[in-house]
Amino acid sequence: MAKGFGNIMKQAKMMQEKIGKIQEEMANKTVEASAGGGMITTVINGRQEMVSIKIDPEVVNPDDVEMLEDLILAAVNEGIKRSQEMMAEEMSKITGGMKIPGLT
Repeated sequence: MAKGFGNIMKQAKMMQEKIGKIQEEMANKTVEASAGGGMITTVINGRQEMVSIKIDPEVVNPDDVEMLEDLILAAVNEGIKRSQEMMAEEMSKITGGMKIPGLT
């Protein structure tokens, strides 16, 4: 039985190393999301960090700042969602689709 437990621990360590490598790689992968027909575009990396944002000058209206804020929120939230989906897809490759709390 101890030998079987040793194999499980070895496999867990290998999986942990693979997960760490994927997390590092995800920092370099990005997704793009936009709102307002492309008037606001965000780029989010695999760590759910916003890398860039582009705002079309036409959407900047001092009399309607609330619309601009809403569009930015929509683009950022969509980007984060896509980034999380990208990460979950990569993680499922090594976990075999098994849901591991804290990883996806």
